[in-house]
Amino acid sequence: MITLRPSGSRGHADFGWLDTRHTFSFGDYFDQEQTQFRALRVLNEDRVQAAKGFGTHGHRDMEILTWVLSGALEHRDSLGTHGVIHPGEAQVMSAGTGIRHSEFNASAAEPVHFLQIWILPERAGLIPRYDQVAFSEGDLRNRLRLIASPDGREGSVKVFQDVNVSVARLDADREVSAAILPGRAGFLQVATGAISLNGVAMHAGDGARIEGEPSIVVAASSPSELLFFDLA
Repeated sequence: MITLRPSGSRGHADFGWLDTRHTFSFGDYFDQEQTQFRALRVLNEDRVQAAKGFGTHGHRDMEILTWVLSGALEHRDSLGTHGVIHPGEAQVMSAGTGIRHSEFNASAAEPVHFLQIWILPERAGLIPRYDQVAFSEGDLRNRLRLIASPDGREGSVKVFQDVNVSVARLDADREVSAAILPGRAGFLQVATGAISLNGVAMHAGDGARIEGEPSIVVAASSPSELLFFDLA
């Protein structure tokens, strides 16, 4: 069964410096039917204006994954980490027992567009940590490339949960497929472009819960970028 979460049905807030859309309940947006999907707790699509961002704030007991679609995002945290995240780079932060961080648009002229993903950890009280891995265009082009996993295999970033996250950048008329093992589920988010998921049309900003399907086939009708979550 494929259950669509159309882009326009998401929570939305526009603060001027930040335009944000929430697939699941977040901040002042609450929908009792959209609180999480398995371990996937937050999937926010954020656009931050030039030289603006999120000031220093804290988190606990959450695996936080960031995927930049365009622009660049500057990160600082209480571990002493300082870096810039670009498209094609997966950043993960385990909040664990507590971490403070800030995220700012690294450009003084251009907006940054990114997805912020929160995954519930396998247990509370993890040691806070940070990691960032870059993937080449060839890694992502016309294939599902693993970017996050519980064991860090294939050069992906490690998350402390039984979740595998893959990204594909598809040319028009190209397709990718993936198996879903019994007892597991999937979530697919279209970041850009237009695709069909097992024959169901989806567009930029749309998401879909995938349950009871043994596999998926994603076909792009235009150049597209998508994220696929394989969930226990």
